[in-house]
Amino acid sequence: MKKTIKKKNSDSIVQAAMSASKKGPPPVHLWNPPFCGDLDMRIARDGTWFYLGTPIGRAPLVKLFSSIIRKDGDDYFLVTPVEKVGIIVDDAPFVAVDFDVENKGLNQIINFRTHVGDEAIARKDNPIRVVRDKETGEPSPYILIRKNLEALIDRKSFYRLIELGSIQDFEGTNWFGIRSSEIFFPIIPEAELN
Repeated sequence: MKKTIKKKNSDSIVQAAMSASKKGPPPVHLWNPPFCGDLDMRIARDGTWFYLGTPIGRAPLVKLFSSIIRKDGDDYFLVTPVEKVGIIVDDAPFVAVDFDVENKGLNQIINFRTHVGDEAIARKDNPIRVVRDKETGEPSPYILIRKNLEALIDRKSFYRLIELGSIQDFEGTNWFGIRSSEIFFPIIPEAELN
């Protein structure tokens, strides 16, 4: 049986996160605190954070929490040097809401921004991937933001991204995809384009 932690413990997470973030991005990958239970916190597919079923309306607090999120296996946690609590993530913990493009064609570089201010250049270490729904074929595009933490690329950004795409041979098959930082990220086989 999972235990759920109480509000006073969630306040201590805020205090620990604030303290850790004063020195730059918290090194959550280095922390190995004991698991303290599940917090009634959820990140919806659109990037909205909920606590006790209510949206968290304070952007600085959401940004603070997003700085201490970690994924271990398939589970998400908020991690401080002294405690680790489970949270629910409906899809991805971040949403890429915009991007900038430097250069054009083979030399283009695409830099994404998330709803909490993180940035990531699409490259080998921060790949773009697209998962298509098996029933509808609807694409869900992602970019890796931090170690095993992805951002769902929002619809308007994905449409803009598609405008930058091209057909290229990928592992012996022609694919439509996106280039950034000299890497080709396949989206859909050319034969499946309408």
